Amino acid sequence: MKEIKAIINAYDKIDRNSVKAALATVVNVEGSSYRRMGARMLVMDDGKWVGGISGGCLEGDALIKARTAIVRSVSTITTYDTREDDPYQIGVGLGCNGVIEVLFTPLDFNDKNNPVEILKNGIQSQRQTIVLLSITNLKGAWRGIKPGDTILYNESKSLDVFGEKDFKLILQEKIERQIALNKSSLDHFELPDGKDIDVFIELIPPEIHVALMGHQYDIYSFAAIAKELGWQVTIIANPLKINHSFTINIDRILPHDKFNELKIDGLTAIILMSHDFKTDKLNLKKALQTNCVYIGMLGPRVRAEKIFRELEEEGFPISEKDRARIYSPAGLDIGALSPEEIALSLIAEIRAVFSEREGGFLKLRTSAIHERE
Repeated sequence: MKEIKAIINAYDKIDRNSVKAALATVVNVEGSSYRRMGARMLVMDDGKWVGGISGGCLEGDALIKARTAIVRSVSTITTYDTREDDPYQIGVGLGCNGVIEVLFTPLDFNDKNNPVEILKNGIQSQRQTIVLLSITNLKGAWRGIKPGDTILYNESKSLDVFGEKDFKLILQEKIERQIALNKSSLDHFELPDGKDIDVFIELIPPEIHVALMGHQYDIYSFAAIAKELGWQVTIIANPLKINHSFTINIDRILPHDKFNELKIDGLTAIILMSHDFKTDKLNLKKALQTNCVYIGMLGPRVRAEKIFRELEEEGFPISEKDRARIYSPAGLDIGALSPEEIALSLIAEIRAVFSEREGGFLKLRTSAIHERE
């Protein structure tokens, strides 16, 4: 989401009287690749760009392809195959061992349905997964759509643009399947009348949201790293105890009595950081009354166990199900010492939890880093 917001910000600042632009989007990945499906790069014809489609190895050629799309005013698909030994293939010799398909779409600033405008409309929704449909290729006579078009999917009515009742039902079923799987896909559809179409079904989740319950100085290290990742940061504390000279990385400050206003979803993490035993005990009780899937507690395990015992004695026993979502001591075991390193440990664990990973060494992983088709 951070990259998308950076692209939108750059797009809005383009001098449209003198500069033209195109959007490069990774629509399919087979095998290994530094970036995954949905990676984007906004390219201006003055040589500037924002975002990226690789680790830097493909961006040079992408600039050329994007400029070509701008000149021709036609969207194109380019396949980068880093598995081949062909010396003329861009990316060969990089050792990535994958295939990356990139859609290059020239941007018409007067078209409110160009891909960046669609992205702008999509991210205005409050913490909802965005579903985008990008047409990468088609054959036959289709009504009102062309390669490069992007559709913001809200409900089945969004698919009326295709003008094909039978195809609409097939596509609707596929979209619902991808939503259930929570993953994007590039799909090829063939119709009985000889027409065919390729659609990139993209799911863009909201950014991770962290709620820090505390006011000590270590919240600022955490907020700085989280913000660098593009996460949302809420502080729950007495506003008078917050050093407002460091609040540039904080999206919202809630006083304790407004805790119920905290919006919790599947990508929200709560961390108890008051460094006060009684306060953390009270805040844990509040956190457990939400459906938050990650509740982190600073401090040693013995401290957490004491809090658990006292809560049980007070008539608030903690079930095994609730214990599973409490991470204490919070963070990955990286030997963190400073507030910044501790924040890194916590943030890495949160990312691992939301990715349903164990957070171990990649060199010990027996399967691919990213799921492959």
